[in-house]
Amino acid sequence: MARQVKETVIRAIGNSAGVTIPKAMLEKLQLEEGDAVYLVERDGGVLLTPHDPKFEEAMDAYQYVAKQYRNALRELSSK
Repeated sequence: MARQVKETVIRAIGNSAGVTIPKAMLEKLQLEEGDAVYLVERDGGVLLTPHDPKFEEAMDAYQYVAKQYRNALRELSSK
């Protein structure tokens, strides 16, 4: 999937600041007004994502445990 790069400007919103996201990008990502997004600090920048990074970490941990204890989980599920 080709990544889109769009420039936007930080604007004052009351005592805070915000950015606008182009309509086409919102539609492509299936985002709309009121949806939660997460700002993730990265080396050299900030990632804006609709995916909760803590949930991603929890799923990674689950995948690790499920792989390590596959037989035990299978045994438990058959009872």
